Amino acid sequence: MNSGQFWKERFVSYSKEMQKYLRYIFNGHLVFVMVIAFGGAAYYYSNWVKTLHSDFPAVPIMAVILALLVTRSPIHTFLREADTVFILPVETQLKAYFTRSILLSWFLQSYMLLLVLAALMPMYAKVTGSGMNDFVTVLIVLLLVKIINLNTHWHVLKYQEVSTSRIDVLLRFVINVVLLYVVLDKASIWVSVLILCILLGLFAYYHGATRQKALQWERLVALESKRLQAFYKLANLFTDVPSLGSKVARRKWLDFVLSFIPYKQSSTYMYLYGRTFLRANDYAGLLVRLTLVGSVILVVLSNQWAYLFVVVLFLFITAIQLLPVWKVHEWKIWVSLYPLPANMREATVIRWISYFLSLEAVIFVVVLLCKGEGMSAGLALIAGILFIVGFKSYAVKKIRTF
Repeated sequence: MNSGQFWKERFVSYSKEMQKYLRYIFNGHLVFVMVIAFGGAAYYYSNWVKTLHSDFPAVPIMAVILALLVTRSPIHTFLREADTVFILPVETQLKAYFTRSILLSWFLQSYMLLLVLAALMPMYAKVTGSGMNDFVTVLIVLLLVKIINLNTHWHVLKYQEVSTSRIDVLLRFVINVVLLYVVLDKASIWVSVLILCILLGLFAYYHGATRQKALQWERLVALESKRLQAFYKLANLFTDVPSLGSKVARRKWLDFVLSFIPYKQSSTYMYLYGRTFLRANDYAGLLVRLTLVGSVILVVLSNQWAYLFVVVLFLFITAIQLLPVWKVHEWKIWVSLYPLPANMREATVIRWISYFLSLEAVIFVVVLLCKGEGMSAGLALIAGILFIVGFKSYAVKKIRTF
């Protein structure tokens, strides 16, 4: 079996699948909003950097952030569920296949490291007075440490015990933090070499311990499927994704929310979509995460116009990501059999989304009030109300294009 050619075929197939959806994503209005948000964040960040002094803990902050990126080392294997049956028997012939997967993962993740390091360098340069030479040095260290972490993680994936993976992640994170701190702090080069040798020793240990172990195919397939599902969830905001799966949870403790819905025929869709929102991880978890992130950003910011921008931005992102709930029951014939007007389903979805947006807006207002920003809280409330009112007419048009 030509494993190199097999990997190339899988990579081409994966690339075509990504390109099919990326053209919808990068043509969307959400990208335009995110570009504006990035520009605003960059402007705020540059002004913040100017206020820093030499006693600011830039080195430990960078060490932790970069160590997190280096330690997290997913490997794109492009494996599919059927491979556990048809490809498993030729596992010993797939060395070139997985080597290429590791190299591709290193290349993609190195690009992300480059972007994050470039973003952090203004802060680092302001506090330590470093220049381009230091940037290149740190980047080389990051690229070297990244490939070691990827290879170490690959060998740990051969263990059946999940606890082994957790211990490995913890060990590598601690070593990475210490190593990057020493490099960023410009300590003795021999100390850096010593810590790097410890990291290499960890890799050598796992390499030797797993030499006779077989690959955990089910685990590798599950990890690859999880990565694909994350991408499909993003693409689903812009177009239909037939292969998208969804997880649900009972969440009995949220039943009280539905107890306020009257028990009558006209409330059928209210109950149906209420259950959908509360049980599906795609929507309940998303709402919680976006609300928390928006609240944290509001706590950090100190500009009135920045407050308003963040509130409207997160309401917009939440609204766009909740709209696909309309398609959840699209192909279930029994929903079409309800003796109810068709436009009632449309109105119900918009009403539920409006409720969640209102809840999110209220939380943002409370955060601002807790900061003592009464005027900003009032303006944020008005902006939230205006956005939700405007969103309803937009949602009607958007739903009819699904």
